[in-house]
Amino acid sequence: MKIVDKILSQLADLISRGSYQQLESEGIEIKPVPSTGGDWKQRHIAVNAFLNTRGGILILGVKEEGQGQPRRYVFTGYREDAEAKLKEFATLFTDRPGNPLNLSDCFPPMELRDFMGGRVAIVYVDELSAERKFCFYQGVAYRRSLTGEHKISEADIEAQEDYRREALQAREIRPLPGITPDRIDLDKLNEHIHHLNQPVKVETIKADLASAMPFLTRKQFVINNQMTTLGMLVCGAHPEDALQFRCHVHGYVDVPQEIAQDKQDLINNIIPLMESSVAYVLRNIQVGVSVAQGGSPSLQYPERLIRETTNNALAHRDYTINRQVIIAVKPGAYISIRNPGSFRKNLLIEAPEAAVPLRRIIPEAKPRNPRLANVLRVFRKWEGRGIGMATLVDVCLQNQIDLPYYRFYSEEVELFLCSGKLLDERMEWILQSFDGYLEGKLQGNPLSEPQKLVLAYLIKSEWANEQLRYTIILTPDNNHFNELIPLERAGLITKHPSSPPLYPIYLADRVLLSSNYLEELRQMFGPGLDALAPFLKEILSIVYRFNHFSKAHFVSAKQASFIFWSQKFPEQEGIHQFDVLYRKVRRSFNKLEDSGYIRRHENKPRYELNPEFTKERLL
Repeated sequence: MKIVDKILSQLADLISRGSYQQLESEGIEIKPVPSTGGDWKQRHIAVNAFLNTRGGILILGVKEEGQGQPRRYVFTGYREDAEAKLKEFATLFTDRPGNPLNLSDCFPPMELRDFMGGRVAIVYVDELSAERKFCFYQGVAYRRSLTGEHKISEADIEAQEDYRREALQAREIRPLPGITPDRIDLDKLNEHIHHLNQPVKVETIKADLASAMPFLTRKQFVINNQMTTLGMLVCGAHPEDALQFRCHVHGYVDVPQEIAQDKQDLINNIIPLMESSVAYVLRNIQVGVSVAQGGSPSLQYPERLIRETTNNALAHRDYTINRQVIIAVKPGAYISIRNPGSFRKNLLIEAPEAAVPLRRIIPEAKPRNPRLANVLRVFRKWEGRGIGMATLVDVCLQNQIDLPYYRFYSEEVELFLCSGKLLDERMEWILQSFDGYLEGKLQGNPLSEPQKLVLAYLIKSEWANEQLRYTIILTPDNNHFNELIPLERAGLITKHPSSPPLYPIYLADRVLLSSNYLEELRQMFGPGLDALAPFLKEILSIVYRFNHFSKAHFVSAKQASFIFWSQKFPEQEGIHQFDVLYRKVRRSFNKLEDSGYIRRHENKPRYELNPEFTKERLL
């Protein structure tokens, strides 16, 4: 059932029962037909907000009446004198300087529907393409949020203007020299038109190239009798002949042995290329069994994350660079997607020379290829709203993957989706070793799970930035953003000195990043400490941390091994070496105990620094 049919059916039921249910949403507005000209202003504002946001549907002929419990829908019906007002919608709006716009292409044919013995009007509004936003109504631009309209801030308008100027040079609509429209595949073109006609018909199926030319020209699939990159991506025959590596995805599984089926070159138009790329990743990632879901298969990475990141790679890549997208799957470790292109400079926050190096990325919803994004939206392959980076952070903060990060190369960007968990055993051990300190900062309260996840995200981001890896900042659109407020009040996070005003970058309390307590240990044990082997000094630092910052106060050799591992081996690679490390730590504990640096508590293998140590003794 189409969304309009569903809404009308629900309205008819509610009206007949004299009751109310929230049916309006970000994409649905329900209003009566105004009785006077002045009353149309709110309808105009709603349409303006639809144009500037995600599009929507305006249903005219029903009103809300009453407040609280008596609230209800009332059928008021459509009036014939409203037709002229409806036809004005496409010409009511202006650009920023005030020049009138003709937005008729954003208004599919309106409908008059029979409804409860009368009629209602259905106004369909398409979203403005990215390079055309924003449009203004009486000098103000509005956006739709939930069920209301809100003025767009000057800062957002300025940022959009900068983007619009860049988008006007859209790389995906550059003509391909020598590639004429006879390379159009009509079946692929008509498939695109079929999807375009949902939920309401806006274009006819094309019987031949001649009848298709006006549509191809309007959509910029063809310019000056030459096919564009966009046209070839969407509906070109044999796209590899004209686009070369621009329509290739190379996939391989990063394993030691050479297995033929682990490597694959995918070549096709954009939609089947996206579908086959996602399928390739799904075939090659590890699948477990979920006990919680009755033994059903459980993917190592959420499927929606794989789909969005893979689709976004092809949606945002730079189509002027003749290189393929490369997808690598390292079982049990990561999926990487290497993409031709780069981030816009204003999306990067960099302070590599700072005491705490910063390499962060501001998430952005604007597409790098706006015309292609419009096509992909028709096929439900791209939705905007910052989906992609927002999903990355959201899934990470739901503890379904480890910290995602980017690496930059010459004309390429590589995204790493890391398997595992953000709040993994390593982070749990670190936070446990500081649990006494943390509760003191939180006035006796333990960290909540969301607070643990936020701290883990910030700490791991700092580790990643030190290794030239770029991570995504936490913004109000990210999950758990509100946890930053109580953490900042408690002094467990602070803003980085290089943090820009609009995009604060938070750092975890420096105490939580400390692992070296040599000065404190030297004061306790004297200069003889310097004669100890470096590994023994590191073990003493771990014991010091537990003695001073953990509620447990004492630490075992096994606990110290986990802490040491988390500090020295932040990657999953080499986990098989843990047993070797544990044996080495145990021997070191015995040596330090024999030399009097540490002592057991109640004759159990739980240790503290020995305050009765004689400073003249040497190990």
